[in-house]
Amino acid sequence: MTESDLDEFRRIYERHVEHVRSGDMKAAIADMVSENVPAVFDGVDVPRSAAQDAQIVGVRADGDRRIGESVYRMTDRSIGLRSIWESRGGRWLAADLENFEAPGADA
Repeated sequence: MTESDLDEFRRIYERHVEHVRSGDMKAAIADMVSENVPAVFDGVDVPRSAAQDAQIVGVRADGDRRIGESVYRMTDRSIGLRSIWESRGGRWLAADLENFEAPGADA
C-alpha cells in the first residue's frame, strides 16, 4: 500500500462522513456493502438525522481493510462511529460499523 492509496481512501471517507453529517442517509447507505444492510446497524448508535458537526478522528489501513473513525455531534449526544471498509469490485464500501467512546462526550 502506498501513501496515495490511503489518501484516496481518505477522500472517499471524507465524502461519506459529509453524507452522514448532512443527513443524506440514502447516499451514506450507497457507500455500504448492500448485503450487510440493515444488519450492520444492529446494536450500533448512528446518526438518524443531520448532525451539528462531524470530526474525523482517524483513518488507517488494517491489512486489506480500511478503518475510518468519526465523532458526530448531535443535539443530545456525541456518537463515536468506526466504519470498517472493504474493497469490492474496485470500490471501497463500508462493511461493518461499531461505536467507540467519543472524545469529550461528557464535555
